[in-house]
Parts: sequence; structure tokens; C-alpha cells
Amino acid sequence: MTSLPDAIDLLITPRWIVPVVPSGLVLENHAIAVHQGRIAGIVPVSATLDLKVAERRDLPDRLLIPGLINAHGHAAMSLLRGMADDLPLMDWLNDHIWPAEAQWVNEAFVRCGTELAIAEMLRGGTTCFVDMYFYPEIAASVALEYGIRAQVAFPVIDNPIPGAKNSDEGIAKGLRLHDEVKHSQLVNVAFGPHAPYTVGDATLTRIRTLADELDLPVHMHIHESAVEIEDSVRQTGLRPLQRLHQLNLLTPRLQAVHMTQISDEDLELIRDLGVSVIHCPESNLKLASGFSPVQRMLDAGINVALGTDGAASNNDLDMLGEMRTASLLAKGVSGQPTAMDAHTALRMATLGGAQALCMGDETGSLEPGKAADMIAVDLSGLDQQPVHNPLSQLLYSCNASHVSDVWVAGAEKVRDGKLLGIDQTRLLAEAQEWARKIQRGKQNDA
Repeated sequence: MTSLPDAIDLLITPRWIVPVVPSGLVLENHAIAVHQGRIAGIVPVSATLDLKVAERRDLPDRLLIPGLINAHGHAAMSLLRGMADDLPLMDWLNDHIWPAEAQWVNEAFVRCGTELAIAEMLRGGTTCFVDMYFYPEIAASVALEYGIRAQVAFPVIDNPIPGAKNSDEGIAKGLRLHDEVKHSQLVNVAFGPHAPYTVGDATLTRIRTLADELDLPVHMHIHESAVEIEDSVRQTGLRPLQRLHQLNLLTPRLQAVHMTQISDEDLELIRDLGVSVIHCPESNLKLASGFSPVQRMLDAGINVALGTDGAASNNDLDMLGEMRTASLLAKGVSGQPTAMDAHTALRMATLGGAQALCMGDETGSLEPGKAADMIAVDLSGLDQQPVHNPLSQLLYSCNASHVSDVWVAGAEKVRDGKLLGIDQTRLLAEAQEWARKIQRGKQNDA
């Protein structure tokens, strides 16, 4: 039995606990103890009666799980939600998203959009997210302000982007941000080269060298569509993954986002070199980018995490919904109804994400010593009854609205379904004002 301190800050007693480690375990009649922002232990309720506890939370009919990790997104793009739907990827990017970003994205846009995304994610049980967008210093500042865990992948593109006139400036600003947050317990940085087709060999070589020196992750869109593969083979004679391999970028620090187009050789490369894959099923489906062979990767021992992508291509940041879509899609693609069961899906959305982000020792599972990043999900509603298997209900019957309580590093962010510490009235007004500006701009351009 875990030995607890004589006095603890918080004791939570839910109906069920799924710690993720060990795999497949569902606990009843247990409580989780939190002290100084970390998990002190998970013990039978009978062992807690004499504990000195600053706060006790009894959560009947709640399932307690690790906080969800959204391993890929573009937070500020929440302000572009629904603006250009039902289009192919490159038309969506070239004709709508990139022109809109060139016209509207500035520091104020990024601040409002990131606040909106963080509010949505916290309310839905996401306690850690990856952001890959312009003005990364703004996203880092907002994440720190609201106390959510984040990995900020600073964007690197050879062409001018908002906030950086070229890749050299983007890298310089990103490294400065790294220096500013390197002692933070919540926010760290990663290199964010956008994609093989927007970043040249010289820049990628420099990123590899710096990432090796600083031991930083690299977050990159790779093999997102068949067109990307075809263009790369025509221009270089290599598939993008082969090119990255030649540049020595395929390491356990690489987070390969999307990977919808995977040959047998691709699978062997990412398996043998320890690359993590970030699966974004709903965005891939919406943009008809392809079907990532997730079960094949899992069977090969590849670490797979889950991300929503940005709200402009999803259109929500609901990680519980993403889990369900991923599981159903894995079954359909593999032809195996046993593919990606509930425990596997939850692991991908928690510990799989933490390991991809090189944070597996800090978060992603409910283990003594780890940060108390955790959420409670309400299984008391009509739409969850009867509860034969709480984890199956989580996967197949729940969405973000069922999350009742959220903690990040032991700090409460959602209580009884109410978001804490964010002025929602102000945030909604600012988001609506941005919508009016963008619509007026579109009308003036027409």
C-alpha cells in the first residue's frame, strides 16, 4: 500500500479511478491523495479515514482519469472556426486560411484566439496541449496566466509569416522564448517546422543541430495528404519521411503529425527510430486527407498520441470526441472490431501524448510523484445508464460536456462543470468582435 504523508492538501473520492498505469486497471472504493500539486498516492477509502486533509471531495458517479493531452493544435485558429468548411486541404489553405491569416493575425488576434481555445479545452478536460502557431510568446503567456500545461512549438517556415520575416527570425525568437520559460513547471517549447514542403533542407539541418544541442522536441506536419507525397517524389525523388531520415530528423524527439500516408517502409522507419505519431482523426476526415493506419502502428509498438488540430479544421477541441472518432475509425480502417479498445484510446489521449511530448515522467497517468493533472467525468446522466463498464461509457457515450472537474498540477480549473478563473463574458465579447471584423473584411473584398 502507498504510504501517505501525515497531512495532505486534497483527497478525492470518486466512484471509479482509471490510472492508465498499470494498463487495464479500473479501481472502485479508492481515493487519490494530492499534496503540493503532486499525486501522493491512490489508496482504499478505508485507509483514508484518519488522514489529516485540508480538503475532501466526494465525487459519486464520477470517473477520475488523467488529464487529457491534446498533442496537436493551432489554438488561435479558434477565431477562424467555421470560416472555410468543406474544402480540400490545399484549397482550404491557399485560398482561405493563409489569406485570412495574412490579413488578420496579429498579437491581439493570437491572444484572444488562444484564450478562447484554452477555455474550451479546460472545460472539456484537456490539461495539456501543444500549440503550433504565430506569435508563440503570446500563447506561452496565456497558458501561464491560466495555469494550463503547454508545449509551444514555435513556427518555422522559410517564407514570411506573422511575427517572423523568415526562418532565421522564427528560430531566433523561438530560442529566446525557450530561455524565458525553461524554468517553468507548466510551459516548454519545441521546434515547429511547419511541413517538409514549406521548410528547406538548410533550415531543417539547422533545426536538427539545435534540437540535438538543446534536447528539444520537433513538432511537424508530415505525410498529411497523398498530394504531399506525390509532390515530394516528383521534386526530390524521395518521400518526405525518407528526406527527413536523410537529414537525421527521425528521432524519439520527433512528433510526426497526421501521417495518413504510411507505406511499409515508412512504418519500419518510425518504429525503428522511435518517432511518435500524432493522430488527428476528425481533421483528417473533414479535409479528406486520408486514414492513418493507427492499429498497424500500435501493433508495431509505435507510440501514437491524439490531437484535435485547430478548430478551423475540426471544428471543436473536444478530446473525448476525438477519442471516440479515433476508436471507431481504427475499427473501420483495420476491419477489426477489437481495434483501439477503450483502455488503448484513453492511453493515447493521456500517457501516449505525454510520452510524445517528452513529458512522460511528469504527467499522463495517475502515479505517485507525478503532477496532479486529472479530470472527473460525470457518468450519472440518462445518456450513460446503465454503467456496465465505466471506461466504455467514457469512450462511446461521453463528450466534453460530461467533464465535471479539472485539476492541473493540483490547482482546480473546473468545479462542478463551471470554468474557474476565466472571464467568459469578456472573452465571448472579444471573440464576437473578431468575427464581425473578419466578416466585414470579407464583404469589402467581395
